[in-house]
Amino acid sequence: MNRGDDLEDDFVIDELVAISDDEPAPDADFFSDDNENDDLASAEEERESEVRPTVVDEAALEKKRKRREKDKERKAKDNQKRKLGEAVQVVQESVAAQSPAQLSDFLASKQAKVFSNVTALELEDLRIPASSIADTTSWDGPRTLDQLVDFIIKTNPTLTKRLAQKSKSTGAPTLLFVTGAALRVADVTRVLKDKKLRGDKGGEVAKLFAKHFKLSEHVTYLRRTKVGAAVGTPGRLGKLLCETDGLNVSALSHIILDTTYQDSKKRTLLDIPETRDEVFKTVLGGPKVMHAIREGTIQVILF
Repeated sequence: MNRGDDLEDDFVIDELVAISDDEPAPDADFFSDDNENDDLASAEEERESEVRPTVVDEAALEKKRKRREKDKERKAKDNQKRKLGEAVQVVQESVAAQSPAQLSDFLASKQAKVFSNVTALELEDLRIPASSIADTTSWDGPRTLDQLVDFIIKTNPTLTKRLAQKSKSTGAPTLLFVTGAALRVADVTRVLKDKKLRGDKGGEVAKLFAKHFKLSEHVTYLRRTKVGAAVGTPGRLGKLLCETDGLNVSALSHIILDTTYQDSKKRTLLDIPETRDEVFKTVLGGPKVMHAIREGTIQVILF
């Protein structure tokens, strides 16, 4: 027996009956106008939600772009400052690398600023002669602190030899290293303690600056300590040389002027009026030191 489906040939499916028995019947709002409006509102919200992230993304991108531009400008400024600093450093090093005759003229130009009221003849008497200035033109490297030991070894074999010898008297260094800042004094002191300079017998390296230390404390220290080198600011060194007996010049053979080092304002030891005055009035200009320079027993080195 051929069985067809159970529906009559002229049976028409009613729209409500066409819903599957497995699905729940829709509520009364299913076909209402309100439901259609809700659907439209939902669609509109979806479109807005799709547009909103785009706006946010564009704002974020614009913010990132501006940040990159600022970073680029900052790096450009930093590079410009670095190049300027390097250029100034090169200029300063080129001055220190000149011949003794040129350095004598250079120092005389600085002395003229210190002794502005003296006559030309008197100023000439104060000049440091070229014969008392060490020739360091053989050094072609940078005059930086990490090169100081090698600089001394290469350009000043006599000083190198003396620094490695045992000091005979207290407070009588063979080297004075004059620099303009207390922190720089501490840094140079550490470098000069290198075994390549001091060996096993070399004297102590004195650290002399006014900050944190009374003058009397330095005098006491020097009276009981055999020092091979003394590093200090011109103010403190000048007082020890001219106002006390703490610093003895009997063994002094070399004075290094730290002329290439610059402070935060790009000024050197001989650019700052106060330190320049102290260098030429109380250190190089001290009676005993000036006499030894003129006699040729003390050599001035520009580093």
